[in-house]
Amino acid sequence: MRMLRWMRHEWEDRLQEDDDSCSDYGSRDKPGTALARTVPDGNVLFPDIFHTDHLLFYERFKAYQDYILADCKASEVKEFTAEYLEKVLEPSGWQAVWRTNVFEVLVEVVDVEYSALKAVVRLSEPFLCESRVSTFTLECMQELLELKERQIPLQELWVVYDESGEFDQTALAVEHVRFFYQCIWRTWDEEEEDDFDYFVRCVEPRLRLYVFGYQKYSSLQAKGLRPRGTKITHVVSSTMMASLLQSLIRDKLCPESCGEELEIQFHNDPLAAVNACYEGDTVIICPGHYVVDGVFCIADSVELEGYGLPDDIVIEKRGEGDNFVDCTGANIKISSLKLVQHDAVEGILNVHHGKTTLENCVLQCETTGITVRTSAELLMKKSDLYGAKGAGVEIYPGSMCTLLDNGIHHCKEGILIKNFLDEHYDIPKITMVNNMIHNNEGYGVVLVRPTMPSDIKDASAETTKGNAQPIRSGDGTACVEGFRQEQLPECITDELELYEQAEISEQTEGNYEIANELGATSARKSQMHKKRLSELGIAEADDNLMSQEMFVSIVGNQFKWNGKGSFGTFLF
Repeated sequence: MRMLRWMRHEWEDRLQEDDDSCSDYGSRDKPGTALARTVPDGNVLFPDIFHTDHLLFYERFKAYQDYILADCKASEVKEFTAEYLEKVLEPSGWQAVWRTNVFEVLVEVVDVEYSALKAVVRLSEPFLCESRVSTFTLECMQELLELKERQIPLQELWVVYDESGEFDQTALAVEHVRFFYQCIWRTWDEEEEDDFDYFVRCVEPRLRLYVFGYQKYSSLQAKGLRPRGTKITHVVSSTMMASLLQSLIRDKLCPESCGEELEIQFHNDPLAAVNACYEGDTVIICPGHYVVDGVFCIADSVELEGYGLPDDIVIEKRGEGDNFVDCTGANIKISSLKLVQHDAVEGILNVHHGKTTLENCVLQCETTGITVRTSAELLMKKSDLYGAKGAGVEIYPGSMCTLLDNGIHHCKEGILIKNFLDEHYDIPKITMVNNMIHNNEGYGVVLVRPTMPSDIKDASAETTKGNAQPIRSGDGTACVEGFRQEQLPECITDELELYEQAEISEQTEGNYEIANELGATSARKSQMHKKRLSELGIAEADDNLMSQEMFVSIVGNQFKWNGKGSFGTFLF
């Protein structure tokens, strides 16, 4: 706490001395605001809000290092953040737009619960609300606030613009809290040993990616089709021997097999080839060891194909601070490649939007392996992933992830399924068939979710808040069969139906545990929605909004030699 007290005095000194107009923190006595405004989409009756979501790296770095976190440990982050907010956040008298993925409503802040990082609010007058459900009336919103004890997480609030400058620091402070918990904080950070500088080890490298990486990603636009409508096959090879060219012509480039004349471009760098692609192009990578110093940002529907075995076509990433492969295209296919990552900050492959198919690939990871973001889709088949210091595959709420015949091993956790129990998140759609998940440090599969009252009451489970514990199944066979018969959507392919005819061996008992817990959590999610709708007086819900059914096909997977077992939950 001595360091924290020193930081308080240091902060106060800097606050008085810092008159740089570009600084996050100007003097309270300085008239007028230095921040821009943003006009909200949709309802023109909503007031403008402060424009704070595009702060520079320097501005965010300075705030987290100098004013908020200093040299705190991971376990002290919330305490340090609360101390910071007490200094800069106006405790009342400001308006904000409370945003969820269901509604936006104008509220007035009457108090701040600093230790909880929440604001105490009331509905502003006149009542302004936009919602995807027409029945969110004034009475319903008042009941919802009462259920939440009128306390709203600060990261769900966008501060209403005020040109006086009085609320500049408040708007910036809320932005820093929101950005930190959305982009930097990880639920497993507190699991790490607590004797290191959290800012140096975790915050700075992640900040470089979610600022610099976000800027690159946000500006990434699909090229679409070429103006002349042609599609090109890009051939990548360090050196092109006559024998290799003859083989390529025979196997890949022959007009008879393609049905039309191909336009071909040659490259010696796979990154240059991908950057030259337009919608519908194909990149064929010949055997060789390619070292790249950059990120594969794939925004169009293209296909990357190795010509040969994955171990013969190696793409190695050098350089710190970046992802390796970022996918946003509608339909991307990557096959027969080996990706090797070194000195990384984030995962080897991120699926941000659209669908990415990964087949017959080898991924040698450094931090997290593959991340499937909300609304994105991954189909991973016959591939091998290992070496992740985090999870081999990280599945976000609202995504679709199909894993068939893969090996996931020698990671901290095999597969991590992010919290979808929160009322604002959709349930992910997960299929796992015939995967070998083995030799991971922790669990084969981990479900991250908040602690529920039923968890606290169930003393027999010996569940401790903040610790992963295995959830044992009851009638596992009935559960798995139920999912296979009732919840698989019609769009599942014939190939998947063939997989599910396989017999379940004694080695696949972990399948029962996973199916049971995911099924129970899905049912709990449905009950929560029904209860909330009932409390709000809503008799019928919009089908698109409230369709929370999760199909789960979990059969034929083998779990061996995982440090903590096949399946566990992390409660927070």
